[in-house]
Amino acid sequence: MPLAVGPAISQMRGFMQLVLTTVIPRVTANHDADFSLELLEAAGVRLGQTEVLADDDDVVAQDTFMEADDLAVVRALAVGMMAGRAVDYCIQPAQGRRKRLLIADMDSTIINVECLDELADFAGLKAEISAITERAMRGELAFEGALRERVGMLKGLPSTALQQAYDERVRLNPGARTLVRTMAANGARCALVSGGFTFFTSRVADAAGFHLNRANTLIEADGKLTGQVGEPILGKEAKLAALQEEATGLGIPLSATLAVGDGANDLAMIEASGLGIAYRAKPIVAAQAHAKVDHADLTALLYFQGYAQSEFIID
Repeated sequence: MPLAVGPAISQMRGFMQLVLTTVIPRVTANHDADFSLELLEAAGVRLGQTEVLADDDDVVAQDTFMEADDLAVVRALAVGMMAGRAVDYCIQPAQGRRKRLLIADMDSTIINVECLDELADFAGLKAEISAITERAMRGELAFEGALRERVGMLKGLPSTALQQAYDERVRLNPGARTLVRTMAANGARCALVSGGFTFFTSRVADAAGFHLNRANTLIEADGKLTGQVGEPILGKEAKLAALQEEATGLGIPLSATLAVGDGANDLAMIEASGLGIAYRAKPIVAAQAHAKVDHADLTALLYFQGYAQSEFIID
């Protein structure tokens, strides 16, 4: 599904070099996945060469380079151009695409579930606690208060439920390990930063290949959960702080960072990062992120950085 290649990119003063990356899973591809870049050309965007990043039975991914004088305008045009199509895309400056720091949310981003909701299932309270989780992730409730309320409802749950939930329910989302291992192999530092719990982040970080993890602590006593969580709670501001602290420690600007998440408590780090990605995200997050992934797996974040499929670390 090649894109038309426009005139060669010029070096006119006032124009910035951008790249449009499109990722189309074959399983979701249909006639609506075909699109034209004529709308961009009509708005004065100068199209350049197209480079294929992947083209196999699973996915088509490619870069189209271009010049424009306003990134925000090009992104706004793309929203209408891609509406209703099974395409994940990202428009960003061509320079500095490969990020040196990855900060990732865990629940419903790197893994397939919300761990707290799965613990609630063992307590017979999944419906009640999941409803609170959903409201918190949509930004309708303050994260810290919602977390205390949900953990309080689990008072008395045997601690053995933690390992059982991990063994039976937690799985890495497709592409998660490839994303982390590929970025790490290319010199990036990878951090798992979660509003969930260290019991799970330590195990997930090891399984995916993250360098470090940060999360909240469930308090246990006599083999049971006490209904309390360690303070201070790691929420929205703590995730942003983790992004800033890790970037400072590496001596890199925030423009060299990538953040990905799905809930309202991820929004601050997503907005502050050089490339903030909403993965299967709540509307409030998808609306503010630099790009979103609704169709492809997490390897889309590698394509967005200009990695070809042949460069992926897969095991």
